[in-house]
Amino acid sequence: MTTMSHAPSSAAEAIAGSPLIPGQPARAAVGQPGLTALVTTLRRLDRPVFVLRTADGVTLSNDAPDGDAEVLTAVAALDPATLGDPDFLAAHGVRWPYMAGAMANGIAGEDLVIALARAGFLASFGAAGLLPDRISAALDRFEREIPGHPFACNLIHSPSEELLERSAVELYLARGVRCVEASAFMDLTPHIVRYRLAGLFRDQDGNVQSANRVIAKVSRAETATKFLSPAPARIVEALLAEGLITAEQAELSRQVPVADDITVEADSGGHTDRRPMPALLPSMLRLRDSLVAQYGYRTSVRIGAAGGIGTPESTLAAFAMGAAYVVTGSVNQACRESGTSDITRALLAEASVTDCEMAPAADMFEMGVNLQVLRKGTLFPMRARRLYAVYREYAGISAIPADERAKLESQIFRADLDEVWASCQEYFSRRDPAQLERAESDSKRQMALIFRWYLGMSSRWSNVGESDRSLDYQIWCGPAMGAFNDWARGSYLQAPERRHVADVARQLMHGAAYLARVEQLRLAGLRLPSAVRDFRPADLAQTA
Repeated sequence: MTTMSHAPSSAAEAIAGSPLIPGQPARAAVGQPGLTALVTTLRRLDRPVFVLRTADGVTLSNDAPDGDAEVLTAVAALDPATLGDPDFLAAHGVRWPYMAGAMANGIAGEDLVIALARAGFLASFGAAGLLPDRISAALDRFEREIPGHPFACNLIHSPSEELLERSAVELYLARGVRCVEASAFMDLTPHIVRYRLAGLFRDQDGNVQSANRVIAKVSRAETATKFLSPAPARIVEALLAEGLITAEQAELSRQVPVADDITVEADSGGHTDRRPMPALLPSMLRLRDSLVAQYGYRTSVRIGAAGGIGTPESTLAAFAMGAAYVVTGSVNQACRESGTSDITRALLAEASVTDCEMAPAADMFEMGVNLQVLRKGTLFPMRARRLYAVYREYAGISAIPADERAKLESQIFRADLDEVWASCQEYFSRRDPAQLERAESDSKRQMALIFRWYLGMSSRWSNVGESDRSLDYQIWCGPAMGAFNDWARGSYLQAPERRHVADVARQLMHGAAYLARVEQLRLAGLRLPSAVRDFRPADLAQTA
């Protein structure tokens, strides 16, 4: 984003007060034809823009001046892929500093990952909540359809189902998955540390390298600190004692952080602390710089931005604040390639910025952890909070008053709770038998598993489009979805059936680069019509 000045005086002084229309005298009034030409000139990102002063006034051009035209200032061609950190592109083997974050239960599914990988973007498969066989089937498809293309798989912290976290890591190591997106971690576990350390080695020059890359999604400084630091000695020693890492890897662990990249998560869909990005990201960047200096790492840790990314403006804002890459989530769920239903995609496409609400999370229900979901068109947030209130109040299912139980069975579960418990037993006998063992002697635990059945099924009903349970849909969603809908309104992207993840990604990146160019000219002193800032989704083949 280089600004070039060719005038002896500053561009700001030279063009102050001069209204601008390409190819027309400066004194002309701004009309739609002039505005269209101006936007067309600015949208040609592969060509420079020259601000020229001629006998007729100030004008813009993509062509170098000839004759008596004076160049007041100019901005160079701008490849949108250069907005982020080139080290991110090199490390992950992608073209764009843009990532599609994981959405659990396969919402960020195979179609989404494949489409983005083919277009040069990094995408994280939504493995959270899926059994190893299902994840393995996805990896088989990636090997067949995108061999050699980079992708990530989600590794979610599962304090209530430790077996799932361990099984996922064992599968990733066995299958050679080289990048995981670690999410919802409150502390480091032996499993995420094992994945990181099992890939450590020295190259031919003696430098420490890691075959296994970790992208940690965090929203708190204390969690970021753990991922920015070397692995804790107690965990390293335990892994070494179990034979899960080598002595050399244990030694090398002191020289590298647990994560290669830290995604700073602001107000987002799903698990979120709903923190504002302008406050959170600068603090994390300073924390990173401090810890990199403290530990003397040979390479820095890249910091990305997630949460609220749904328009060109928010995309550019993240890069302007220093993000190495951006991460989208909610906006991808409304695209054709997401692993959810057409009904849910239609609901998301109608969402506004204020149509989100917090509700209890299935995976951390007993801990009182909430996540952000869509409120419009569903009663899930209210019903999920009701279940948590009952869980807090009573010692077990048998302690719930008869009238309260009847309401739960008729209004929320639509089934006898004993039948639901039978379903839970069948489910956990396959998924994690230890859960049933704990529930046999703990009635409170049994109640939690029954209530988590509803929370888990509500997400499944949304994904498969169970029309009879539409009021119970649990749809993870942040305010970025509403912002995207506002931006897309009136364009071809308004219709959910025309939204494709790679196209959305390119539109956001090109829009951010376009706005960066407009901002460069503004800082040079050029007065542009406010309407110029409204980058609208269009045919990028004609404007990029």
